[in-house]
Amino acid sequence: MIAQFPQALAPAAAGAAAVKAEQEPGHGAEIVVPLNRLKASPRNARKVKHSETAIEALAASIRAKGVLQPPVVEIERREDSAATGNYLVTIGEGRRQALRLLVKRKAIKRTHPVRVTVDTENDAHEISLDENITREAMHPADQFEAFRKLAEDRGFGPEEIGARFGVSAHVVRQRLRLGAAAPELMAAYREGTITLDVLTAFCVSEDQDRQRQVMAQMGPYPSIYAIRRAMTEAKVRADDRRIGFVGLDAYEAEGGALLRDLFTEDGGGWLEDPILLDRLVAEKLTALAEEARQREGWKWAEACAEFADVADFGRVYPVTVVRSEAEVAEMAALSEEYDRLISEADAVELLPSEIDARLEVIDKALQAYGPDYDYTPEARARSGVMVILGHDGLARFERGMVRAEDAASAPPPPWEEEAGADGEDREYEGQDDVRAGGECPEQDEGLAPLSERLLIDLTAHKTMGLRDAVQADVAAALATVVHAMALQVFYPGYGDFTPLQLRLSVGGLERLAPGVGDSSAGRRVADRLEAWGARLPERAADLWALLAPMGRGELLDLLACCAGVGLLAVRDPHDRRPGAWAQAETLATAVGLDMRRTWSATAASYFSRVSKARVLEAVTEAVGPEEAGRIVGFKKGDMADAAERLLEGRGWMPPVLRTAGSVADDPAYEGDGEGVSIPSAEFAHSFAAE
Repeated sequence: MIAQFPQALAPAAAGAAAVKAEQEPGHGAEIVVPLNRLKASPRNARKVKHSETAIEALAASIRAKGVLQPPVVEIERREDSAATGNYLVTIGEGRRQALRLLVKRKAIKRTHPVRVTVDTENDAHEISLDENITREAMHPADQFEAFRKLAEDRGFGPEEIGARFGVSAHVVRQRLRLGAAAPELMAAYREGTITLDVLTAFCVSEDQDRQRQVMAQMGPYPSIYAIRRAMTEAKVRADDRRIGFVGLDAYEAEGGALLRDLFTEDGGGWLEDPILLDRLVAEKLTALAEEARQREGWKWAEACAEFADVADFGRVYPVTVVRSEAEVAEMAALSEEYDRLISEADAVELLPSEIDARLEVIDKALQAYGPDYDYTPEARARSGVMVILGHDGLARFERGMVRAEDAASAPPPPWEEEAGADGEDREYEGQDDVRAGGECPEQDEGLAPLSERLLIDLTAHKTMGLRDAVQADVAAALATVVHAMALQVFYPGYGDFTPLQLRLSVGGLERLAPGVGDSSAGRRVADRLEAWGARLPERAADLWALLAPMGRGELLDLLACCAGVGLLAVRDPHDRRPGAWAQAETLATAVGLDMRRTWSATAASYFSRVSKARVLEAVTEAVGPEEAGRIVGFKKGDMADAAERLLEGRGWMPPVLRTAGSVADDPAYEGDGEGVSIPSAEFAHSFAAE
């Protein structure tokens, strides 16, 4: 029977003993007490307060289902043993705090009735201790399956379940995913054969058949990284550059399935339809290419997946746009006015509306003149534009690409322009051939061409005179070298337009290392070539006329651009050039090369391509032996992934990429900690050892 909380005391005449027997509930009685009459017991064994999370969960549960288990209380008494009318909560302080939280949020009143059980016989401290020690929490596996049952049987979604149990919807989704694990996995987890982390790795995907397959493949001590990789090996990571290009919304709009990773902080995941993703990428690249073709007037447009495809094409560059004197003067005047208005506006915080309007008019007028460098109509008529997906997930437009069938044939050299269609010299047409001995027939002595031997002799003397003259003229020598190099860099096939015996091999590196052209260094090299290509004439025959009057500073800039493209320091075992390799290291030191600006150690770029010992060596060197020891038992792929995460942002470089004497916070360098480092003795001999 439930005794109601007394609202009034019995008449005083009844006597103290009678009042106590009538009004005070006995041991085990269940009564209803107003919440504001419940107080914390000073004899509660739990001294550390309940966490806010636990109180939130209890409050949510009470609001949805009420107080399922009545708190146990004792009667509060004064010094004279008289009851105060309040009750001390011996067991259930968390429930009392949760109810008080609901009062604070105005969900219930401060006098909300609470059903409690009165204990008058047991020691309050002991039963409080008993409550916290003898109980055993539900096994997590049972909790996961119970959440799953709520979702299936009662149709509750993650938000509803979370509200009823005081946890976030994300936590509920995690538990629902774990609850959907294959029965074999759940049984192994209950038995303690696998840990929660291992179960989580399997539950990255809800595919129970795949879970069983991977479980059968793994040994007795499965790696979490290996499990996650096996569960998602046919999928595309959500941070893939292709997804950044087409957009996740576009993929899902086409019906593409997305597998969310519920067990990582970033909430990433995998795309389950790589074929659909590739189709969307190709369609978007093709559309961008066709749009550029129509807008800019190219002969053709093409989308390609890799930068290496560009190396199969020739190229033309934009040329200086010819403007009239009036246009040049008008542009200069507008630019001066624009700069003057900007300078005057710097003195005021808010730009006046009339100044702002005038700046906009000037900007539109300057834009109407178009760029200073542009492709000629003839160049557009025989070349095209290629659109490539860069490694940063952005589209790259490569303009002026020339197919082999569209390449302009090289003009004949000047000494052949006077030749006839059949290749014979018109001046000597009809004359007898020169005899093998180099002498002309006597009857043809007046009209016969010079003998080959004499021609060689005379031009050898002229060559020596030319060498002498060029050596004496530094400007001409510099222009000659730059001319020869620029011909080979910007006009492939026109290298014979120079007498300088300088051969510059301009080989692409993309086939040796895919993606190298799309690196930060590759883009800087391409930008310099693009800038110079825009300044140089379209015809190789016109190049010297541009270079001859050019200042020494500009010639040196172009020389550096061409020389850089011709460098090859690739250590190919089939093309051993130890002298060139050694000089490349000397040159790297001279220019202060710091490869951290353009390369970083990742699983793809390094760790998955070297032995496990090399991976552990790198982790030990960059992070320490303790971290290396934690991954020593991993399989190769998992070790590579782990090493990438451990070394991220640390600037570690393998010895072959380090530069002696460079500024590097690298374990292979012995520095003073202030930036400038001195190569260690071990590093100094690393290249000699190779």
